[in-house]
Amino acid sequence: QVQLVESGGGLVQAGGSLRLSCEASGSVFSINVMGWYRQAPGKQRELVATIVSAGTTNYADSVKGRFTISRDNTKNTVYLQMNSLKPEDTAVYYCNAYSILYGINYWGQGTQVTVSS
Repeated sequence: QVQLVESGGGLVQAGGSLRLSCEASGSVFSINVMGWYRQAPGKQRELVATIVSAGTTNYADSVKGRFTISRDNTKNTVYLQMNSLKPEDTAVYYCNAYSILYGINYWGQGTQVTVSS
């Protein structure tokens, strides 16, 4: 089993920055891919960024050049650095981890990010 705990959300003005953290515990050896998703009220959950164990990253077009996903394997933690935030970035952000070994997706509880105009 894997447990994910997010932190770092909050309220920020447009153009500001936030850094989200997601700490994994449990069977962390089985995690191959970690990522961040977000869901705004009344909208579908969407993929924001992913990072594999080797460090390769992928980003949604809407956040390219503004967000950076990184991973610290010694701390079992993934980060999402969010710069130049826009009101449309307002959403609940969820940490995700996928295990190929067990074929299981794990989810954190979510952290609220609110960007004011």
